Parts: sequence; C-alpha cells; structure tokens
Amino acid sequence: MTRFEQLGAAVAQDRQEVLVEAVRFVPCGGVVLYTSAPGNTASSSGCATSRTETRRRLVTTLWEHLRATETPFWKCSHFSNRATLSIQIVHDTLGRPHLLLGDHRGPAISFSTGGDDVWAALCGDQSDIGIDVAGSAEFQEGYPMHRVFHAAELHQALELASGDLARAAALLWSIKEAVAKALGCAFHLVDPRDIHVYPSAVEEGGPLRQVRHAHCRHAQDGPAFSVRLTGKALVRFPMADRRPIAVRSLHQAESWLSIAAVNWPRHHQVAGLNYCEAGQRD
Repeated sequence: MTRFEQLGAAVAQDRQEVLVEAVRFVPCGGVVLYTSAPGNTASSSGCATSRTETRRRLVTTLWEHLRATETPFWKCSHFSNRATLSIQIVHDTLGRPHLLLGDHRGPAISFSTGGDDVWAALCGDQSDIGIDVAGSAEFQEGYPMHRVFHAAELHQALELASGDLARAAALLWSIKEAVAKALGCAFHLVDPRDIHVYPSAVEEGGPLRQVRHAHCRHAQDGPAFSVRLTGKALVRFPMADRRPIAVRSLHQAESWLSIAAVNWPRHHQVAGLNYCEAGQRD
C-alpha cells in the first residue's frame, strides 16, 4: 500500500483494485480522499454486492489509506487502538451519512451515485465534506435552468464547458449538490439559487493524480470554486458569511465530479446525535 505524499495529491490501490485519489484544499490542511466502484457487482462467491455493501467497502478502504498517512488529528486517544475499532455507517434524520469508529465520530464522509458507479469521499481533517457526480444527460433541452442557476454563474460555467450548455449545467449542479451535502441538509433546507458559485481566485487544491499498477497518468487539475450562501441558506448558516465554501471539480467523461469542504467546527462525540440506518442519501 502506497503512503500519501505530504504535499499535493497522491493515489494508491487496495487489493481489490479500488483506485484511491486525493485532493488538498488548503496548503496546510488535510486532504479529502475519494474513490469509486461499481454499485452492483458480483463477489468472489458469486453473490451480488449491493450498493450499501459497496459504500461500506469504499469507506473502509479510504479509512485504511487515511491511517497510512499518520494524520496527527486522527492519532488522538479515541483512535489509539484503531486496528480493533468497529466501522459503521449511520445516518442522521436528514439522511446525512456519518462514520462511527467504535463509539466515536470518525472523519466526515459523503457518497454519490453516477451511472452504475458509487463514489465515496472521506476527509482527512475536521472539515465537513460533500461529493457529487452529475452527468450531461441529466440536463438536456427543456431543463428549467432559470430555477436552479444564476445567469452569471451559468455564463462562467459555459466557458469551462466549451460552450456546451448541458455540460455546464452538470458542472454547476455537481458543485451545488456537493455544497448542500457538506452543509448536511441536502436541499431540504437550502434552495439551489441560494448557493452562488464563483471561480476561485486562489487554487486551493493541489493536482489530482492517478496511478494504475506501474504506469503513472497525471489527470488535469480540476477548476477551483468559491461558493457563498445568500437568502434563507445564509440565515440557516450565518457562519458562511465570514468564510466561503471551497469546491474542486474534475471532468469525468460525460460527467463532473465535485468535492466541497466546509471548514467549520464540528464535534466528534456520538452522544446526543440521532442516528438511524435508514434515509441514506446519494
């Protein structure tokens, strides 16, 4: 298993050929690790693997890779005996997934489904995160763009999408959905038009890289965005008025993959939180 480099992004593979990638949002902060796998596959015994099992396998893989980085934050006393910790994915009343390591909250996690693939992300520091994959096929002629996007942000996205309206819409939607997931409420409590997307003046993330076996392939850097909240969303999350939300996006074939990081204080104790097994959200 390959250790992650201290700077930029790095990659490794587990024994089941799951490719793990990473992106860093700030020079001195942690990384967000992410990976994907087919949502319904056949196991070695010939039985079908459900998406729930796939999510658990992906998160376990990401946690193992995070352990290999020896991240100082996750070396606290709660996780000193990490080899024997039970790993569980639970969901709060709004459907947000949480990782439990033994009796304590682990790193923030997020999921998305794109086509037949399940994507999972895990944060290396105390930030909350969201990941989303959106495809151009979802935004064909007739889609109510004006109800979701602002004219200015759609114009900016068109420049990144080489003038392809569906591709530009997929980019913006993946960003807004990732932000809503990072906030922990999806679109239950915020409206898409209350999430404003701006090109980032500073490149928060390092390059994204991929490695397959002995061959190295460098993926192009994804565009960085700065997201601000307005309207009812800002009323519900007033801390966003002081600190914009960072997002990094990467084009994947006919889809966009976006990861949002919300660097606000979060608690890691389980006590007082209402978890359930149902209601999980992609």
